[in-house]
Amino acid sequence: MTTETTTRTHTIDATGKRLGKVATEAATILMGKDQVDFAKHTVAPVTVTIENASKLDVPEHKKKEIYQSYSGYPSGRKVETLEHLGTRLGYSEVVRRTVKGMLPKNKLQAVLMKNLIVTE
Repeated sequence: MTTETTTRTHTIDATGKRLGKVATEAATILMGKDQVDFAKHTVAPVTVTIENASKLDVPEHKKKEIYQSYSGYPSGRKVETLEHLGTRLGYSEVVRRTVKGMLPKNKLQAVLMKNLIVTE
């Protein structure tokens, strides 16, 4: 008995769409919740490609949204706005961090993030 796994590919065009809508769609597909054989303890054989991340529709009040990280040391908190992060690392990193925040916080998160490809 042989079982073959075929990797499905999904392409999402981000031109003119909101950041949250694109990230929600990508996270849902990465987890495999759009399939009948969904199981939360397995990684779905799917690759999600998000194209034209720099052409996202981001309103002015959302550009001041804060992305932060904490190193664990005193005064180790780093704060950055969405607009600054987009200019510094590109909007592909903004999309990547947003999708990562929508995935479950367990051992599968890093594996699921490897199946995400974001292009400018």
